[in-house]
Amino acid sequence: MNSTCLPIISVFERSPDRGRGLARDMRVRWALEEVGQPYEVRLVSFAAMKAPAHRARHPFGQIPTYEEGDLCLFESGAIVLHIAQRHAGLLPDKANARARAIAWMFAALNTVEPPILELQTLKFQERDKPWYEARLPLVEDRIRGRLGELAECPDAGGWLDGGFSAGDLMMVTVLLRLRASGLLDEFPALAAYAARGEARPAYRRAFDAQLALFNSTQSTD
Repeated sequence: MNSTCLPIISVFERSPDRGRGLARDMRVRWALEEVGQPYEVRLVSFAAMKAPAHRARHPFGQIPTYEEGDLCLFESGAIVLHIAQRHAGLLPDKANARARAIAWMFAALNTVEPPILELQTLKFQERDKPWYEARLPLVEDRIRGRLGELAECPDAGGWLDGGFSAGDLMMVTVLLRLRASGLLDEFPALAAYAARGEARPAYRRAFDAQLALFNSTQSTD
C-alpha cells in the first residue's frame, strides 16, 4: 500500500491508445490536475495487470487504480468522485447542484458511454464476424440517439449544469472516444463542448503527461 504522501495511480506501461488521452487513467489525471493535487504513477504491463499484486488493487485486473495512504480504489468514476469530494474545484458547494453534478457523472458512464464502447468492441474485435456489416449501423444509430438528447443539455455557460464540474470531466472523456468515428462531428454543439474541455489547462497538463509517458516507453524499443 502507498506509504508516501502523494496518491499513486496505475497506468498502462504502453497505452493501447498510443498516448491519445483515451485510456481511463486520463480521467483520473485530469481530475488531479484540476484540483492541483500532485501524484505519482505506477506503470503496469498487460501481463502485470493480471498478476496477483495488481489484482489485489483491482479485482478485474484493469486500470486505473488509486492509492492514497491505506485507501485503494478502482473504477475511474469512483476515483474521480473521491477526488472531487476530497478537494475543492470539481463539485459545486450547494447541495442540489452538487447532487446534479454527480448525476451527470453517472450519466456519462452508465447512459452515454455503453453504446460507444459497444461500437469500439464491434470495430476492433468483431470486424471479421458475419454480423458486422448489419450491426454497425444499428450501433451507430443508438449512439446518435444518445448524442441528440445530450446535445440539448449544455447551458448558456457551455457546461452541463452551471460551471465546469466532475460531470463535465467524465462526459468530455467519454465523448472524445467518438472522435475517430466521425460521429461526434455530426453534433457541432457537442464537438464544441468537448473542445472546451480539451482546452482547459488542467486537461492539457494531463494529456501532455500521458503522451510523454507513451513516447518515453516507445523510445526504449
